[in-house]
Parts: sequence; structure tokens; C-alpha cells
Amino acid sequence: MSLETVRLSQAARDQLIRLKRTTGVPNWNVLCRWALATSLQDPSVPLVREVLTDSNVEMTWKTFAGNYAELYRALLVHRCVLDGQEPTDAALGRTLTVHLHRGVGYLAANKGAGGIHQLLSRI
Repeated sequence: MSLETVRLSQAARDQLIRLKRTTGVPNWNVLCRWALATSLQDPSVPLVREVLTDSNVEMTWKTFAGNYAELYRALLVHRCVLDGQEPTDAALGRTLTVHLHRGVGYLAANKGAGGIHQLLSRI
């Protein structure tokens, strides 16, 4: 697992489809960035350590991170260190996957997210 390709589980895909519909945010990568930021702000370590990335949704790291690739990578390195992991490529990829999925769950659980403004207030 590395940062080259970001893959999602079927459950995360379904949650993102609902989020796209309710918020009007048209792009997966934007919602995924918000999900990652939402999860990273939670100081606890995600309970799920392995995620089955079984959906047909995937994007390159460049698409996911855009112009902020170095910033997102630095956030992942920092989180690995905080969680007591060596920030290897594999650890960064795992950290991205578990935090991305936890963050999607957090955003999807916000039943009041009736639009982009409500969702942004959650973040």
C-alpha cells in the first residue's frame, strides 16, 4: 500500500454518493480531502486497521491531494509519528486509508449535512 493510488471500500463509496447528493459537492476528491482532515483532527487511533478497498472508486494521489500534496503528506507523516509508527510508504498508505474511511464515516453520520454550508461547519 502506498500513496500513489487512493482506493475506497464499497461502503465508503456508498456514503460518498449520499454525501455528493445531499451536499451538492460534485467531486470525490474534495469530499475525501474533507474526510481525511476530519479524521486527522480526532486524536484517537482509528479502531479499524485494515480496510477492504473493494469498490471501483480510485484516484491517483495527485488527484486526491491536488496542489496540496506536500501538505497532506506532511500531515500523514506527522500522524504516523504521533501514533508511534515509522513513516514508511506502507505506513503512510495505511494511515491514509484508515483515516480516509473513518472520516467518510464521520461526514456521512452527520445527518444535518443538508448542504455544503452545514458540512463545512462540521469540519
